[in-house]
Amino acid sequence: MSLLKYDVAIIGGGPGGYTAAVRAAQKGKSVILIEKEQIGGTCLNWGCIPTKALAAGAEMISKIRHSQEFGIETGPVHVNFSKLMDRKQRVVEQLKAGIEALLIKNKVDYCQGEARFIDDRTLSVSNVDQNVRIVNARHIVIATGSGPALISSLGYDGQRVITSNEALMMSSIPERLIIIGGGVIGCEFASIFSILGSKVTIIEMQPSILSTMDREVSQLMSGLFRRQKIDIVTRASIAAVRKEAGKVVVQLENGKEVEGDRVLLSIGRVLNSSGLGLQEVGVEQGDRGEIIVNEQLETSVPGVFAIGDVTGRLQLAHVAATQALIAVDKICGITRSIDYAKVPSCIFTQPEIGSVGLTAEAAIKKGYSIKTAKFSLLSSGKAHAMGETTGFVKIIAESETNHLLGVHIVGAHASDLIAEGALALELGLTSERLTEVIHAHPTLSEAFLEAAEGIQGLSIHGVN
Repeated sequence: MSLLKYDVAIIGGGPGGYTAAVRAAQKGKSVILIEKEQIGGTCLNWGCIPTKALAAGAEMISKIRHSQEFGIETGPVHVNFSKLMDRKQRVVEQLKAGIEALLIKNKVDYCQGEARFIDDRTLSVSNVDQNVRIVNARHIVIATGSGPALISSLGYDGQRVITSNEALMMSSIPERLIIIGGGVIGCEFASIFSILGSKVTIIEMQPSILSTMDREVSQLMSGLFRRQKIDIVTRASIAAVRKEAGKVVVQLENGKEVEGDRVLLSIGRVLNSSGLGLQEVGVEQGDRGEIIVNEQLETSVPGVFAIGDVTGRLQLAHVAATQALIAVDKICGITRSIDYAKVPSCIFTQPEIGSVGLTAEAAIKKGYSIKTAKFSLLSSGKAHAMGETTGFVKIIAESETNHLLGVHIVGAHASDLIAEGALALELGLTSERLTEVIHAHPTLSEAFLEAAEGIQGLSIHGVN
């Protein structure tokens, strides 16, 4: 067995892992990136990118179906699902090739295989052919991510009862799709497949879908989904999942049954921290298997870092990438940290959702006295021009100082617009300071300006 020596070894090639690899190389470190499956990790191969590629297709279909409103007449819209899926895969492969090119450009060595700690500075890496390499590094970064919870008690078999991974590999559109879990992933798939033609039912244990979002966001999306003919069953516990001839039956504890062709499980993810040999080298873990880290992402073992989902914090690709940069900075002698309260999140339903900071409910629970202002896109000229008037921008501010505490957006391009809210929170802006920024007309970003003016009771075009 050969011994390979590096300054930094990174386990996991997702958005956290490859970002750490490139940045460490940019800072003059010798780097090896180890990935047991596919470069890009969950985000690129089974998560963010493929779902957004499908969401883009669904959005295109929706626009074509409403094209008569713009004076554009078409015939019946037919969805060629195989071509839609082919395009999704081409997008994934193109981006994977881009990451591989980045690694080559920055002289990062790439090794496909499964890593396990031998000691706190040494890894054993074995590939599918059982060839073993020994990697020694001054610093090791764990970026192994998470995967969908495979819940056998709910009938998971990867065929008729599936997770998001298998949903992205289906060969046909299910006529009836039951989604267990009304969180972010469940709602994104509900939106996509409803537009594609599936009869979708969401089953959720909580009182509402998207229960962690601002209440007005959850209420609006619940209403929109129902108008889109998506059935929503809340406060529901599942007694059993039965597979019968040609169908899957979900039996609820109240005795009601829901029938479908496929069941998509969307009720949590499992952290990929097992099988790494962490206990043997003294890396501390929590009850869920999460790797315990400090503010600079260093574990209980000096020189060993962990980033991304495996830390048990926010399971977002941009969090993993930011953590990667902080960890590499620490390796290079620079100390900084991330404020998780100011991390934006996006949900790619139709319409989109963007959120950053506190919800109104959370702000009150924390003891803040708050003001809120909500500007409806019905009052936006650009939204009318686009034919996208559903949604709003809502701002939550501290009553006495008008400092922004949270921003919540529902509507077209909400995932892009939320960046302004994240910047405002990061800079600690008041609503007054925000209104001094000139927003171009006609744009959707004017809704942000109007909501900020609404905190002071000065919105020109009205705040609801």
